Amino acid sequence: MSGANLQHLLAMVLYMAAVVGIGIYFAGRANKDAESYFLGGRSLGPWVTAFSAEASDMSGYLLMGLPGLAYWTGLADAGWTCIGLAIGTYLNFLIVSKRLRRYSIAVDAFTLPDFFSNRFHEKKKIIMTICSLIIIIFFSVYAAQCLSTCGKLFANLFGFSYGGMMIVAAVFVLAYTFLGGYLAESASDFMQGVVMVTVLVLILVLSVVSAGGLHTVINNAKNIDGFFSMVRTATPSTTEVNVFGASKPYGVLSIASCLAWGLGYFGMPHILVRFMAIRHEDELKLSRRIASIWVVISMAVAVFIGIVGHAVSNVGRIPMLEGSATETVIVRLSDLLSSYGLLPAIVAGCILAGILAATMSTADSQLLAAASAFSENVLQDVFGVKLTSKQNMLAARLTVVVIAFIAIFLAADPNSNVFKIVSFAWAGFGATFGPAVLFALFWRRSNRQGVLAGLVAGGLMIFAWKFCVRPLGGIWDIYELMPAFIVNCIVLVVVSLATPAPDKSITDVFDKVRD
Repeated sequence: MSGANLQHLLAMVLYMAAVVGIGIYFAGRANKDAESYFLGGRSLGPWVTAFSAEASDMSGYLLMGLPGLAYWTGLADAGWTCIGLAIGTYLNFLIVSKRLRRYSIAVDAFTLPDFFSNRFHEKKKIIMTICSLIIIIFFSVYAAQCLSTCGKLFANLFGFSYGGMMIVAAVFVLAYTFLGGYLAESASDFMQGVVMVTVLVLILVLSVVSAGGLHTVINNAKNIDGFFSMVRTATPSTTEVNVFGASKPYGVLSIASCLAWGLGYFGMPHILVRFMAIRHEDELKLSRRIASIWVVISMAVAVFIGIVGHAVSNVGRIPMLEGSATETVIVRLSDLLSSYGLLPAIVAGCILAGILAATMSTADSQLLAAASAFSENVLQDVFGVKLTSKQNMLAARLTVVVIAFIAIFLAADPNSNVFKIVSFAWAGFGATFGPAVLFALFWRRSNRQGVLAGLVAGGLMIFAWKFCVRPLGGIWDIYELMPAFIVNCIVLVVVSLATPAPDKSITDVFDKVRD
């Protein structure tokens, strides 16, 4: 192992130690009771809420998926996706956050399945069961991309085994999630959010210098047909490296498909739980501003890192990448920095620690949300298993271990595409929970039957569109989130209107929260 790689490894080990230290620090407060472990006692401030929400959202696809997509096909696909995500972030904080925080207190809920079940006063816990299963299924997929990111990072940088590094990453996440629960997760997410945005700006500036200046980057992009356009997309050859054919138009349907990413925010359990946990609803306004600024800066920089990275490859400073290897562009750029001396090597180590930050901040949130869904909702509410607070937390921790093993299995292929894995899981949550959250919060006439039917319809449509309809291509090549979201909304409204109106006890709570 080279001296530069040793410096990288040291920086990353120190970072991991700091995160575990946070878990140890918060262990006492987290283990007080189940609500403290899963929701931090509703004590989060606005800055931690904002950074935690965005850091847990912006997983490995921020530092690997988005730059890789921009490196491969240019600005349009990645750019419109980022615009959709930025709009979704702002609207989620603006529309959903305050009402959900208020409603979750009114119905005594600290998980999303809790909220739906208590909101509609269900007795047989059918909605709770389905919600919990959706969370476990799609978070297993989501966690897989986090472990895949870590595996690729260490395998490409140090030559370690891809599978072995996934296991190490899983053990690391388990360690501080076990120890500190939600408080440790949120506090580490705050630190990781700061690290991530700092890292992105550093790598962008240093990469522009490595490419030969901004004019070199722009000229390289302009020389590739459609690479630097928001209405056309570059078409890389699948047989020759750095060979592009004629660009393709990026039409209205493609733009709408990318913007649909923003719809996903309304259904993300690990983000929505942040709104429930803030100490006061009035602080959500400041959180919204912080989160919106953070997400715009970080995603814009991530996309341009991909554009700059291609220019750096073109001048021969890093290898020309293709396929899933394009997602390692930020790793290659970090490695390049090490050639400039000790200080740049330390900076490169910090950049690589930032990749870990992005990955781990999402993995811990997902594992904790899945654990709470199983121990709180499936074991106790559905199956009627009576657990003490300590037994509840033990069950949650065991669930975290099981899901981590499932995620390792799903991410076993080193050629898996991080962005594609994320997009499917994101669509799954957005199309199932998104309409349910919006209608439960804002439509007085919505009822249990409508929400239940919508959840099932949205979930089935995700798989049907992804594996049966979208492969047809042409006008059918639309991101599965959008059609599944629409189907869910239609089914929810139709079934709600076709079945009896909710009881007065349900509407009274709705009116109280609305006021």
